[in-house]
Amino acid sequence: MSNNAPAITPQIVADHGLTPEEYDRIVQAIGREPNLTELGIFSVMWSEHCSYKSSRIHLKKLPTKAPWVICGPGENAGVVDIGDGQAAIFKMESHNHPSYIEPYQGAATGVGGILRDVFTMGARPVANMNALRFGRPDHPKMKHLISGVVRGIGGYGNCVGVPTVGGETNFHAAYDGNILVNAMTVGVAETDKIFYSAASGVGNPIVYVGSKTGRDGIHGATMASADFGEDSEEKRPTVQVGDPFTEKLLIEACLELMASDAIVAIQDMGAAGLTSSSVEMASKGGVGIRLDMDKVPQREVGMTAYEMMLSESQERMLMVLKPGREAFAEAIFHKWELDFAVIGEVTDTGRMVLVHHGETVCDIPLGPLADDAPMYDRPHVPTTPPAPLAQVPEVVNISSELLSLIGSPDLASRRWIWEQYDHMVGADTVQRPGGDAAVVRVHGTTKGLAISTDCTPRYCFADPVEGGKQAIAECWRNITAVGATPLATTDCMNFANPQRPEIMGQFVGCIEGMAEACTKLDFPIVSGNVSLYNESKATGGGSAILPTPAIGGIGIMPDIDRMCTIAFKEVGDIILLVGERSGDLGQSLWLREIHGLEGAKAGPPPRVDLQTERKTGDFVREAIRCGAITACHDVSDGGVAVAVTEMALASGIGAMLDQPLAGTIAQSYFAEDQGLYVVTVRDAALVEFLSHAEARGVTVSRLGRTIANRVIFELPESDHAIPLDTLRAVHESFFPKLMDSEL
Repeated sequence: MSNNAPAITPQIVADHGLTPEEYDRIVQAIGREPNLTELGIFSVMWSEHCSYKSSRIHLKKLPTKAPWVICGPGENAGVVDIGDGQAAIFKMESHNHPSYIEPYQGAATGVGGILRDVFTMGARPVANMNALRFGRPDHPKMKHLISGVVRGIGGYGNCVGVPTVGGETNFHAAYDGNILVNAMTVGVAETDKIFYSAASGVGNPIVYVGSKTGRDGIHGATMASADFGEDSEEKRPTVQVGDPFTEKLLIEACLELMASDAIVAIQDMGAAGLTSSSVEMASKGGVGIRLDMDKVPQREVGMTAYEMMLSESQERMLMVLKPGREAFAEAIFHKWELDFAVIGEVTDTGRMVLVHHGETVCDIPLGPLADDAPMYDRPHVPTTPPAPLAQVPEVVNISSELLSLIGSPDLASRRWIWEQYDHMVGADTVQRPGGDAAVVRVHGTTKGLAISTDCTPRYCFADPVEGGKQAIAECWRNITAVGATPLATTDCMNFANPQRPEIMGQFVGCIEGMAEACTKLDFPIVSGNVSLYNESKATGGGSAILPTPAIGGIGIMPDIDRMCTIAFKEVGDIILLVGERSGDLGQSLWLREIHGLEGAKAGPPPRVDLQTERKTGDFVREAIRCGAITACHDVSDGGVAVAVTEMALASGIGAMLDQPLAGTIAQSYFAEDQGLYVVTVRDAALVEFLSHAEARGVTVSRLGRTIANRVIFELPESDHAIPLDTLRAVHESFFPKLMDSEL
């Protein structure tokens, strides 16, 4: 061991994000004091971002299996069978802290990282999605953050040639000091050409490919595992810098090599870079690893082993090759103008050994780094849901209230965002942003993949169990609404400090609700990410984010010609509401935006009846596939009134809504009842549609008819008519007005 490294002091230990108790575990695990390089390796592998030490015990409660699941959590991404010898490979990950510090590069490298997670398993990426949460629109920093994040997502995805086909964007003061940027990628592979990360074969060469290693992103994983203090701006050097053009070359080179038999194992260098990739490959394979740091391609002079192992430079991969295939692989990567270097070999020692300038600078057992990393069952306090609303306000003027909602930050058109993304590259996008779910053709077939990202954080804050259920059910519902069969989900669990029992209680509650919904809807979680410590001391806003278990789901559509959209199709179609109404206004956007009621003052969130959810959704999906339904949109934020308005705006065709059947006007039009779908059917199909619904025990109510260019509410005291042009002007104006001074 080198004797030139500084002595390890308690301050150095603390600077690496380790507790004194964790440091003692390291000393016990290796039988001596670690040197700085070894300490750095332990610090990133034991960080919350890499080890999930606060969440692993609870993540085990999630259902992860189904007959169509080929690979669940534990690999780079989840894999599900989509028939015909093909698989969909997908995952969602967070890049929250980097995006707050440096929004363009933070968001861009988030996209790059999730792309690598997918293509490292042998899939060609076919679609990107995202789930974004920003603070108050009028916060002094928010325009800068919105602009940078959106440009970063578009800049990377557009250049690499993968369409960004949809997502979600919401605003709340709780995100003022800690925005959320969750990126999702979906790819398609042949089921007999899926690649995994477990290293094997003593003596097999370990190969580094892609870009050179620099000093950017060092301690990125550690930074992502702590909340923000007043010094957040000083953490800018921990943010990685991306190059989408190199990523495109890397995708093509890897897929070309994957067409051969040369690869034994492959892993991308994401959080914690060369450390996490090498440790994960060796530990999964139950082998050891020896690396010669002098052979690592470097773009900066005088880099230490510590810097090389902890760097999070982008567009890099680590592989184990079959012996004798090095020259073959090298020729491919050089053709694509990428670095290629044999930097080590697989051993049978179960240890990580690093050699630099002829000296052994690291020699530690792999077990404590991965499988035996700390796992905490942190104290948690369940959230007590709010009391029911004692007095529910009434609608004063439905026209003005609908206009206020449709133009509000959470419901306004996202066109300003998605027009900056190339959502058509590849020519396989068949349902563009703006609907319930994006749909991408499986290239060369008539099949489609439906993709959606969903979560309602205000529900999760009020009642984490119901909020967790609703996040899964909403994603399942959106995929159903386009006519696809939901297959599986990925999650991005964004929460604040897990060492606070109330925050840990939110996490545990959301997991409980998610697990129940996944089980009853046959919608397993096959991959995901946990992002904790999302809170800030650097702003005057709320310290902790709302609990945000973002869900990304996919479904399969056998025939894209049977796909449904939210747009009304013809004047004169009958508008129906499918599902059981409860008129529950708790936690609705109407209460928040019109009456200023949220949190404890807004009552409990709407309940999710999973049995009814399943029955209703299965019926709607079958009706779409047999052609009975001409348009479909699930009811969510803003209730029936907003759902109908969005269908009208998508088509340019209006609607006349009958007098409310039961309850107050607010309950009829602004309640966010779960498991509801607004659909249209033609007169000739109505009797058969109602007959099938009755046979299935599914409730159907008449809402009205489609008409020309207005939305009309027939109310007891008087009718209210709003021209579509007025609705569209309000709906489309929020983002252009907000961002005008920025762009």
